Amino acid sequence: MPQPWMTIERHIVESQRMYNPQATGELSKILMDIAFCCKVINKDTNKAGLADILGKANHENVQGEEQQKLDVWANELMKNVLSRSGLIAAMSSEEEEKAILVPSENTYGRYVISFDPLDGSSNIDANVSIGTIFAIHRRRLGQPAEGELLQPGRHLVAAGYVIYGSSSIFVYSTGHGVHGFTLHPAIGDFLLSHPDIRTPERAKIYSTNEGHSDAFPEGVKKYIQYVKTPNKKEKLPMSARYIGSMVADIHRNLLYGGVFMYPPTEKSPNGKLRLLYEASPLAFIVEQAGGYASNGEIPILDIKPESLHQRVPLYIGSTYDVKMLEDFIQGRRDL
Repeated sequence: MPQPWMTIERHIVESQRMYNPQATGELSKILMDIAFCCKVINKDTNKAGLADILGKANHENVQGEEQQKLDVWANELMKNVLSRSGLIAAMSSEEEEKAILVPSENTYGRYVISFDPLDGSSNIDANVSIGTIFAIHRRRLGQPAEGELLQPGRHLVAAGYVIYGSSSIFVYSTGHGVHGFTLHPAIGDFLLSHPDIRTPERAKIYSTNEGHSDAFPEGVKKYIQYVKTPNKKEKLPMSARYIGSMVADIHRNLLYGGVFMYPPTEKSPNGKLRLLYEASPLAFIVEQAGGYASNGEIPILDIKPESLHQRVPLYIGSTYDVKMLEDFIQGRRDL
């Protein structure tokens, strides 16, 4: 059961004492800074229309997507707060083409961080849930800070996301399980509401944009056909649920059991989701909760990034179903 009034700050500190009592507390400080940023982002997303930050910024980001005003603002907020900690050597943002190096007069930061400051921001005008995603790596001694951003997900020391919706929830892991904290609007603190999240092994839900299904790989088409066909023994059909805001879809499936699919298509042969800012941190969270994430061939966490904005196909969620989906994709299983 959730502990009464267990704030995220207290949870981070107590977890450090439990799992790594010799730690310096630097990673804990970074996580607290991220939590602070997300409180501020939550406040302003809730009043977006009133604050004249709703809508388009009239220019595109490096992905060629039209930026929202709130995208730009959230990106600058996170850069400003995290760069002042003295603990971060380099950052990469989905909103910026190049790595952001963080010089310091007194120390060289021991960590690097990648983040998507506002995932799903095109949904703001429709009042659909949006989110923030982050991933933290520890630097290796003697390595250039910028290059340290291109580490595989297996080397992550922490990752998480925040979903801003009917309630705002901060979900994170430092490699010792997954925990969720709901923002108490009256006191302005994230309180532990979902301790030790474990995702069901079997999925009840599949999530994908079936409007593009004609362009999906044959194995994915067959899998979708399979899970839509009644089968009492396999507890099929599944329910189709697709919000179109990735953090919201992943969060729902994490709690209820589901598989999220974003396959490659002829238009996007390498997939569309970003490895550093979306696939890798969410894969870390889902695997820590007992799930699995794949590009259809290998685990997402085993992929070594080659560039800051590398894209990948993503199949993520309940282990049994993602493994089955891999079998369909690789031709080991058929209808």
